[in-house]
Amino acid sequence: MNVKIGQPAPDFRLPANDGSEVSLSDYRGKKVILYFYPKDMTPGCTTQACDFRDQYQAFADLNVVILGVSPDPVQRHQKFIDKYTLPFLLLADEEHKVAEAYGVWQLKKNFGVEKMGIVRSTFVIDEDGTLIKEWRKVRVKDHVAEALEFIKESKA
Repeated sequence: MNVKIGQPAPDFRLPANDGSEVSLSDYRGKKVILYFYPKDMTPGCTTQACDFRDQYQAFADLNVVILGVSPDPVQRHQKFIDKYTLPFLLLADEEHKVAEAYGVWQLKKNFGVEKMGIVRSTFVIDEDGTLIKEWRKVRVKDHVAEALEFIKESKA
């Protein structure tokens, strides 16, 4: 399945680092940045998470919730959050069902080795649960600034 812009974003229920269970529908009435990343504590994922952390208040001021999703377990997410003081929830998609629903669980090649994994991607979901923007195969540099700019422009 692949979600498409203008269609309802697939709802889900996943465990979060704080011990809660989170559904996309919990955030109706707010925009949601749903970003998928491969692995906690790796260089690119750390840079991306810290970029979101550094712009967290700017997103919050625009009524936007940030949710990070990876296949890592909640305990590893909590270590990642503690180490880098991340102010948003990280969700554990250990069986990659949500990643599959969003079309980001794909065959990847790394140093000649092929295996399934998360392709770094970000989705913006509006207050009604509709997908309004996606970035696939994200390059970390300047990505968060671009996402923030999109949110600001979509408010106008």
